[in-house]
Amino acid sequence: MSQQMVIIGAGLAGLSAAYTAARQGWQVWLCSSLPSERAQSVMAEGGINAALDTQGQDDSPDQHEADTLRAACGLADPNAVQAMTTAAPALVEALADLGVPFNRTVDGQIDLRYFGGQKKKRTAFSQSDTGKQLMTALIDAVRRYEGEGGVRRLAHHDFLTLLHDGTTCTGVCLRDTWSGERCDLPAQAVVIATGGLHGLFSCTTGSLADTGAVTAELFRLGLPVANGEFIQYHPTTIASNGKRMLVSEAARGEGGRLWVLKQGRPWYFMEEKYPELGNLMPRDVTAREIWYHCQAGETVWLDLTGLDKSVFSRKLAGLVADCQLYGGVDIRRQPIAVSPGIHYFMGGLYVDEWHRTPWQHLYAAGECACQYHGANRLGGNSLLGAIYGGRKAACTAVEEGRERPLPRIAQVQLPPAATSPVQLACLRQHLDQALGVVRTGAVLSQALERITALPGALPLLGRALLQSALGRQESRGAHWRSDFPRRDDDRFLKTTLAVYDGRQITLSYRPVPEKRG
Repeated sequence: MSQQMVIIGAGLAGLSAAYTAARQGWQVWLCSSLPSERAQSVMAEGGINAALDTQGQDDSPDQHEADTLRAACGLADPNAVQAMTTAAPALVEALADLGVPFNRTVDGQIDLRYFGGQKKKRTAFSQSDTGKQLMTALIDAVRRYEGEGGVRRLAHHDFLTLLHDGTTCTGVCLRDTWSGERCDLPAQAVVIATGGLHGLFSCTTGSLADTGAVTAELFRLGLPVANGEFIQYHPTTIASNGKRMLVSEAARGEGGRLWVLKQGRPWYFMEEKYPELGNLMPRDVTAREIWYHCQAGETVWLDLTGLDKSVFSRKLAGLVADCQLYGGVDIRRQPIAVSPGIHYFMGGLYVDEWHRTPWQHLYAAGECACQYHGANRLGGNSLLGAIYGGRKAACTAVEEGRERPLPRIAQVQLPPAATSPVQLACLRQHLDQALGVVRTGAVLSQALERITALPGALPLLGRALLQSALGRQESRGAHWRSDFPRRDDDRFLKTTLAVYDGRQITLSYRPVPEKRG
């Protein structure tokens, strides 16, 4: 009998893990209750980073690594980042072989575009729908193993809790949402790949159905959450159906410009303040600059009207359609008003560079895990981190669980009742207000006081995010405190760890690993 792996979440990281494990002969159970997994990755529109150097710019994985670490403001594990950037070119070529229709140059090579925080064209793309195309290719790849019985999908099952003995994971406890029945599923390895915590907020480009409930339950069980204070705001979003719609960084990568009116004329503030990278400064910098203008009552415009028509048809067609549908603006002919919105969570379940959590045989990958991005994610690294991370987690799980017998099902206590919709709305309101682009200790403390009485694992996780932000008394990357505006490497060049012991949340700090050799 083949070894069993349970993967919770069927986004890019989960599909990558499933494909990797199935190829090595493992029986994979792929579990998710979300109606459309594609929604989680469609927002990652702009592209996937890899130093392919098809543009003759003398790029390399070492330069990709350096840009990633620079954006991370000292908090990313350099060994993990080096492994990811080294693997990236071959990974993107492998995705092309799976059928991803990357844009091509006239001589047939994978085309690349500029992206934030990078001086080289390094971001491979498929129009402005890269995430969707990657999802489609990986879904098709996994379905081939599903047809052979190597992958079994549990598409209407909710995660309830882990099966465990306190330090070792032995499987998962699920609920069939159709029948209401509980299902205990033992496994040699469990991979968590449930995405970010977007459902805890309303000012977000992510799916509100992705509530973060799995991360919250694992946190309730005692698994640490790392760097929860680092929440990336994408600089350019628009309001859409009670949340935010992404206006991809691809727009600025292809030449889009940001401006505000100054004395009756457009002032291209990013280009004047940051002449080296201009509109493609790292996202934390660009988001703060736009936020300051919005706070001053000014409208910030993203202007693409000067781009060649072929750029819209070949590279930005999806973005043109989305802005027309959801924003009522034809970006080919007029600027569009933008403001920052939550787009990515650098923090998450603590894992090491092999994607192991502190519990044996439990792994995490993708946006739900704290890996690769430190204090601020480099644009174009989210898709790479998810796919590479899913593969890495699965490889580690396969190696460590190869000789492990199928565990016996342990008796576990089911979690308390879920947070109600009214309580969740209250939680979102306070987290939106406190964990904004710019924060203060007073507002963070007030929000913490107001959500402490809310029951359930989600408010508990919300408290961990607030306490992590309160504890980091400095400004670094995506965490910006107006009451502590300077970076403080003496005290905080460390990873934040929040742990719940059943009674209270405690914070500790772990040094960033040194680079080997």
